[in-house]
Amino acid sequence: MESTPKISRQEFIDRMSQKVEEALGHVADAVNEALPGQIIAGSEERVRDAFADLRRDAYEMAMQMRLDAAEAAFPPSEGPGHRPDQAQ
Repeated sequence: MESTPKISRQEFIDRMSQKVEEALGHVADAVNEALPGQIIAGSEERVRDAFADLRRDAYEMAMQMRLDAAEAAFPPSEGPGHRPDQAQ
């Protein structure tokens, strides 16, 4: 059984680094904007949502990269009219 092409770990990290930085920025903003004495209650939902978005984006990116790698591993089609038994 042939193995499915894998994604590059470093390429995935490079592609996701901006989204990670944005998510962490949202966390910092949520904590900073929470009222004194209500930091957890005032930021918890925004922090949870920021990480949920990051998780979804990371999984979608990884899946798409894996699909792209698998598609690239297949040779291009010779077209609908080509049959291997046709004489040229």
